[in-house]
This record gives sequence, C-alpha cells and structure tokens, in this order.
Amino acid sequence: MKLLFISLGCDKNLVDSEYMLGVLTDHGIALTDDETEADIIVVNSCCFIGDAKEESINTILEMAQMKQTGRCKSLIVTGCLSQRYQDEVKREIPEVDAILGTNAWERIWDAVSATLEGQFYADFPALTGPLTGRNKRVLTTGGHYAYLKIAEGCNKNCTYCVIPSVRGRYRSVPMEELAAQARELADMGAKELILVAQETTLYGVDLYGEKSLHKLLDLLNEIPGLFWIRIMYCYPEEIYEELIDAMLRNKKVCHYLDMPIQHCSDEILRRMGRKTNRANLVEQIEHLRERIPDITLRTTLICGFPGETQEQHEELMQFVNDMEFDRLGAFAYSPEEGTPAEQMPDQISEEQKADWQADVMELEEEVIFDRNEALKEKIFYVLIEGKVCDENAYIGRTYRDAPNVDGYIFVHTEEELMTGDIVRVRVTGAHEYDLIGEIA
Repeated sequence: MKLLFISLGCDKNLVDSEYMLGVLTDHGIALTDDETEADIIVVNSCCFIGDAKEESINTILEMAQMKQTGRCKSLIVTGCLSQRYQDEVKREIPEVDAILGTNAWERIWDAVSATLEGQFYADFPALTGPLTGRNKRVLTTGGHYAYLKIAEGCNKNCTYCVIPSVRGRYRSVPMEELAAQARELADMGAKELILVAQETTLYGVDLYGEKSLHKLLDLLNEIPGLFWIRIMYCYPEEIYEELIDAMLRNKKVCHYLDMPIQHCSDEILRRMGRKTNRANLVEQIEHLRERIPDITLRTTLICGFPGETQEQHEELMQFVNDMEFDRLGAFAYSPEEGTPAEQMPDQISEEQKADWQADVMELEEEVIFDRNEALKEKIFYVLIEGKVCDENAYIGRTYRDAPNVDGYIFVHTEEELMTGDIVRVRVTGAHEYDLIGEIA
C-alpha cells in the first residue's frame, strides 16, 4: 500500500503530520509523492486564515479526483479544517472516507483500516488531556533541522483567532519527554531544534505552576549533536527575565526571538484582545536589545483590522520604521466565522487591506536591506540547506534566519559541501532579504 501525505499550514501542524507518518510507516505503509500511485491519501488541513482555508479545500477537492482517476481507495482529512468544519466536509465532499480532529492523530491507523474495509470513519476526541512527546516521527524537513512542539492550544482568546476552538486550551508536554525526543532527533541528525507552540513563553505553567521555558532550554542545551536551538512564537508580554538569562548562558540557544505583536495602536490592540500596548512593546524591544545586543527580532502584523483608520496605519508604519525589526511578516486581516472580530463594525475593504499590507512590506524591505548592508565583513556560522544549480554556490541560513519564513545566505565556494554542514562564512554582499558570502 502506498501513501501520499500532504501537510498544509504551520510548523505545529507539520509535527502532527510527522507523528502520523510515524504511525503509518510502522504498519508497513510505503510513501509516495505521486498522487496517481497512492492507495491512501491524507490531507492534514489548515484553516487559520481565509487563504489557508481555501488552499485546504482546493487540495482536498483535487485529491478527491484521485478516487476516479488514480488508485486511491482511502481519502482522509485531518487537522484544523476538519476539526472546525467536520459536517461541511462530510456533506460537501462525499469522496472523503475519514475525518479526524486535531486531537485524533494517534487514531490515523484506525482510520486507514476502517476506510480500506469500506467504512466511513470519524473521530473527534475532546481538546483536553495530557500530551506526550514520546512518539515516533518521520522527519520531513531534510533531517538537519526539526521542530519540537512543546505545547498545544492557547488561552489568549484574541478576537480574530480560531485557534482555541480548534486546538483547545494550553497544554504543555512534560519536560523530560521533550528532552528525550530532542535526543532522538539529534541522533537522527538534527543540528537545529526549533521550539514551537501557539505560544512558547507560557510553557510549563499548567504542569509546573510557573513559566519553565528557561529550564527546558537548560536541559536541551546539554544534548550532544545539537548546534542551534531556536525559539518561535513568544508573546511580548510573556517574555521574562529568566528566559533572557537562559538565552545568554546557553550557547546553543540562538539570539533570535519570534515575537508576534500584530499592531502597535493601543486601540487596535485592545480591539484585538491583546494583553499589551505600544509603550510596553517599545519597552520590551529596547530591553531585549539592551540585554542581548546581537539579538534578531522577528514579528508579524495584521493590516486592516476592523475599524483601523488611515492614522492608525500611519502609526504602524512609523513604528515599523522606528523599531527596525530584523524580520517581519505582514498579513491582511481575514474575518473568521464565529470570532468576535468578524462581527465588529467598520470592516475594511479587501483592496484597502492589500494596499496597507503592501505599504508595510515595502517599508520593511528597506529596513532589512539597510540592516543587511551593515552585516558586510561580519562572520557567521551557516547551516547549509542545499546547492545552487550549475553554480559553485550553496544556500544556507545564519542564526538570524528561521527556515521557510526568513531569508538565506548564498555561499560562494569551490569546496564541496553537503546539506547539514555548518561552515563559517564572511558576508560580502546584501540583497533585500538575503545575504551573499564566502567561506571564511
């Protein structure tokens, strides 16, 4: 039996996909990337924003055609879209043979077994209960880096977000299980470990009664084979001194923080249900740069939130210019069914949202180019990701770049390098988002 597995959405979803692949390969299922050859097709879906929902639906419909034109006997939909729209998926796409909720990935073999026997299968366990980190995984990231999901769910209840309804409340994975999984990933060849959750900064509050990410970093830093440990998704108001101290004392922890702020206007932040304000954001950013002078700060912003004015957009533009984020992503607001923000008055037109998003990204391109220019002649360790075709050049990342969301450094060398190699590189040039370098 051959399996095609399609994982959509975020890196947290990707970890679930890798767990499901571990379950299925343990039962002797072979993998294929050709949908026409697949006996089983699994789509791990996303519905975080409108574009992600549309991509998931289109992918499921495309794979449904394989029930007529390919070998597919079992089409299974998992993940956030199936959790949120289970009835609609079953009603509108009858080719789907099984639907699993976000807390049901361990039942994937049960779903496959049932559907191959001609039975429809659906399973939506409650979004509660303890998590475990001791599960076999099939790495899909090339093996030289891996994501470590340290928690599930979210308690923040931002007015624009569906995550609490499709992932449940915040639940941490026990520290000793994460350390064991990290050792296994390092033994499999992972040089970089990327800590992910809906919010990493609250890790441990439910298990240990206090924020414990700094203690987890101390444990992970001792694992042989790891070179970098990267932290994503830190809510600015939850960043704390012990975490900063741990980033400074643990040499493997990248001086990099992904800190989604969404906006800077006090009124917009209040309407979003965020627990911070502009003054606090400025204070936190300045404090981080004072404590860790070489820190790289990434953020994300929402453009065109209901009620946003031209003045508030200009305030955001000035904030981006003043704060000089090293990395930034801007997204047009997407009204999600059932969220408070969807019902708010003064919704912004799609055209206006797109224009504001373009404004922010054009400004940030200038900011990043200037900051990249300042890096010329500096030397960085670089994790090689691959080779440029027909050139004596390789693609890599510095500690300043998370995979799939940040830029690259193009390394010119006559040496033969392999994906996963770590080399010292001198920066010789800069583009809008990427760097150019040579072996130091």
